[in-house]
Amino acid sequence: MAHQTSAQQQSLPAATIDIPVQGMTCASCVGRVEKAIRAVEGVDAANVNLATERAHVSLKPGVTNLMPVAEAIRRVGYEPLEETVDLKITGMTCASCVGRVEKALRASPGVLDASVNLATERASVRVLGGSGMTGTLIAAIERTGYEAEPARSGAEQTDRERAAREAELASLRRSVILAAIATVPLLVFEMGAHLFEDVHHFLAGSIGDGTVRILSFLLATFVQFGPGLRFYVKGWPALLRGAPDMNSLVMLGTTAAYGYSVVSTFAPGLLPEGTDYTYYEAGAVIVTLILLGRWFEARAKGRTSEAIRRLLTLQAKTARVIREGQEVEVGIDAVRPGDFVVVRPGDKVPVDGEVVEGASYVDESMITGEPVPAQKGVGASVVGGTINKTGAFRFRATKVGADTLLAQIVRTVEEAQGSKLPIQALVDRVTAWFVPAVMAAAALTFLVWLVFGPEPALTFALVNAVAVLIIACPCAMGLATPTSIMVGTGKAAEMGVLFRRGEALQALRDANVIALDKTGTLTKGRPELTDITAAPGFDEPDVLRLVAAVETRSEHPVAEAIVAEARRRGLELPAPASFEAEPGFGVKAEVEGRRVDVGADRLMRQLGLDVSAFSDASSRLADEGKTPLYAAVDGRLAAVIAVADPIKETTPAAVNALHGLGLKVVMITGDNRRTADAIAKRLGIDEVVAEVLPTDKADVVKRLQAGASVRVAFVGDGINDAPALAQADVGLAIGTGTDIAIESADVVLMSGDLRNVPNAIALSAATIRNIQQNLFWAFGYNVVLIPVAAGALYPVFGILMSPIFAGLAMAFSSVSVLTNALRLRGFAPPFPASAADAQATPRQLAPAE
Repeated sequence: MAHQTSAQQQSLPAATIDIPVQGMTCASCVGRVEKAIRAVEGVDAANVNLATERAHVSLKPGVTNLMPVAEAIRRVGYEPLEETVDLKITGMTCASCVGRVEKALRASPGVLDASVNLATERASVRVLGGSGMTGTLIAAIERTGYEAEPARSGAEQTDRERAAREAELASLRRSVILAAIATVPLLVFEMGAHLFEDVHHFLAGSIGDGTVRILSFLLATFVQFGPGLRFYVKGWPALLRGAPDMNSLVMLGTTAAYGYSVVSTFAPGLLPEGTDYTYYEAGAVIVTLILLGRWFEARAKGRTSEAIRRLLTLQAKTARVIREGQEVEVGIDAVRPGDFVVVRPGDKVPVDGEVVEGASYVDESMITGEPVPAQKGVGASVVGGTINKTGAFRFRATKVGADTLLAQIVRTVEEAQGSKLPIQALVDRVTAWFVPAVMAAAALTFLVWLVFGPEPALTFALVNAVAVLIIACPCAMGLATPTSIMVGTGKAAEMGVLFRRGEALQALRDANVIALDKTGTLTKGRPELTDITAAPGFDEPDVLRLVAAVETRSEHPVAEAIVAEARRRGLELPAPASFEAEPGFGVKAEVEGRRVDVGADRLMRQLGLDVSAFSDASSRLADEGKTPLYAAVDGRLAAVIAVADPIKETTPAAVNALHGLGLKVVMITGDNRRTADAIAKRLGIDEVVAEVLPTDKADVVKRLQAGASVRVAFVGDGINDAPALAQADVGLAIGTGTDIAIESADVVLMSGDLRNVPNAIALSAATIRNIQQNLFWAFGYNVVLIPVAAGALYPVFGILMSPIFAGLAMAFSSVSVLTNALRLRGFAPPFPASAADAQATPRQLAPAE
């Protein structure tokens, strides 16, 4: 056996692959990489080119796995460049098709991994060798009997897919109508004559039994090789390759019924006496019902991707840009970075940019989920696809085309919809052997009925074997997971929640600890002046005016908060004559001839001032999580000032909702222990980890993960929290509509509203529950009905399943799975987006369906 296997491998062609390698700088690097690659088992030769930064690797016959080569390159300190190739595949009909395409792709040289999605009809392939691998991958797919082309992103691909789907729907509708027109008279001839004696006598007297059989043959032949030809076109080549699919099962079942009927019509002598029955109507009805089921299935699959289409409709078709001093209207594709774009009241913002003139309110609800329009003035960022309200403004385009936020959102949703969840592993293992197992079960059914069945045994054997072939439906198993992911992630995008990886849907559902970064997540992320108390003999507005004047020279966030509050009150701020900053103490300046000192209590002590008069106020402020500062004017203690990073209005309700979902809430912050405890007490947070450096947050997450059954979700701002986001079982990045490109997060919350965390968790739970329902239906359907189709109920109850009913049930199974997945479109989040109702009680705390 070993000798035979070796011989087979030697007969396979040797593969060569070019691998891009990053990090090489000299001939020594080349030597190290070549040595490492040549040491890998299965490598025949390796040549590395420094100029092209590529390794040309020849593999021994039969070897295709390049993962050891990639690992060898990494071990010597360089990085093999991996790329992802997305392909659009046509012709797949069931989970077995998916398995065969994935197997063919993974066997291709240079492929590290491949994931095929039946619902989106796409393949995502990780390769070494760059995008030049696309042709090789397409050829591998075509060898398995399917068609493929490079997938295009955005509106172009969506338009192409919509056109192809509409053409397929039209073809299926035409086939269903033609098959039904021919099948109805067949039912009258065959079933009507059996069920109603008057019909039998009428046909026999007016047409004759022989003529009825000939007409039945002609009608059945039309159905079998007209509308039903698609089953032969796909099923027969798959059978010849030894990889039968759903089309093969339908082809075999209907051909068996049709062929038996033809023999019974034209050569009845070849059959045992008393068995010359015809089953023309069975084959025709099965073809009609399965085509009808596929038509319903195609319509439902089209609706699962509506979220992407809705996102793409947000994009403006044209833009008004300034060219040579004139305002001209151009197509959206003609807008370039740096162009000045004019937006009028009611217009869609065409691309991303920064406002340079004018002001308005912009409805960003379709991007962030926030229903209240955002105020935009000079310097503010605007996002393509959002809708301008009443004002007008000009902005400078900064991102266009595929770089816009909307385009990135579409790509993110597409990638999440095309991914596989861990729960899909079971389905893949089952479908790998499902169709061959069904064929074996049908053959066994035929033999058992032929040997042990009552007379006419051949008829019983044929009918039950055909029923087994028709009833088995791997389509439902293949659609169970991807359709729910498509609808769930699309619904999430509408809520302002972007799942960058489909796997995060399952990981988020399993989380039982929510770790929250404080700054920018629980709080607004920017300090605000919250309190000012003047000492006797001083006027509060006057002290604030003097202090703010000093702080205009400082770039510290606390200084910015003081200046912002003074300007909000409309105070005139004089320019300080001098300014001096003393790190760790505070700032000093002369304003309007008066000496002003602002800083911590240590600065006051340095000046010889006693702050005990404000001790009660300082303690209260510290207990509230605020930072007390002191001001002195002309050497006298003038005021105590409190600056704090305020808690977002939506945070308390969000934390309560997380507790309502049974989750432990942990706050991780760099603040001092006293301030952190004060905030945690106000919010009812379960555990506080304070005085943590940004670089140490990942270690805190790792410590929280120490328990065997602990699954940690970390929520941060997606910038300095990147290590913690990556370390967590699932990372959620709180953004403001600009953090879509955060690579460390699994989930991006487009708005800064923390209430979208329980919304995302509830949607995750609803989606996984929907998948479980689909899988239960898909597997349960086959487990229960295949034995019934084989005749398991006949010995006790005398019940047999007609092949016609088997065809109806098979069509119903796929449609039911798709219909159940589409229920997710009606998911209602615990917190409907409403900035005006920030303190609202959640609609429901249990994860909603």
